[in-house]
Amino acid sequence: MAGSGAPTQLERIDASGLHVVIVAGSWHDEITSGLIAGAQRVLDESGASYRLVRVPGSFELPVVAKAALRTNDAVVALGVIIRGGTPHFEYVSSAATDGLTRVAIETGKAVGFGVLTLDDEQQGLDRAGLPSSKEDKGAEAAHAALATALTLRALG
Repeated sequence: MAGSGAPTQLERIDASGLHVVIVAGSWHDEITSGLIAGAQRVLDESGASYRLVRVPGSFELPVVAKAALRTNDAVVALGVIIRGGTPHFEYVSSAATDGLTRVAIETGKAVGFGVLTLDDEQQGLDRAGLPSSKEDKGAEAAHAALATALTLRALG
C-alpha cells in the first residue's frame, strides 16, 4: 500500500478564518463522493469556511483551482483517473498533476492534491475514506491544504 509511512492520524488544525474551495471532478461518483466527504469532515473540524465546486473531470481541476485562488486561501483538488486501454490516462494524469503544481507555484497559495491515479476501481475504493477503505485521501488533501495555507500565512 502506498500509504506506508504516512501519519496514522491527522493532527487537528485550527484554520478559523481560512477560506477554502473544494474543486472536485465528476467521474467515478462513489469514490469522488468519499473523497469529498473526507475533505469536508477535516474542513468542518478545522473551523475553516469552504464551498464545493464540481467540474467535469480531472483535466479541468487546474483552471478552476486557479480561479478559486483569486479570492480564497486554499484549494482542495479532488479527482479520480482510472487507467484504461489507451494513453488517455497518462495525458489526463500528467495534465492534472502538472497543472495543479503550476497553480500552486504561480499563485503562491495552497493546493491540496487529492487526485487519485489508479489502475482499477478497487484501488480508489480503498483510498476514498469509505467505511471499507484503508485510507482517506480526501481528508489527507484537505489537511495538507490547511497546513500549507497556515504555513504560508505565518511566513507572511
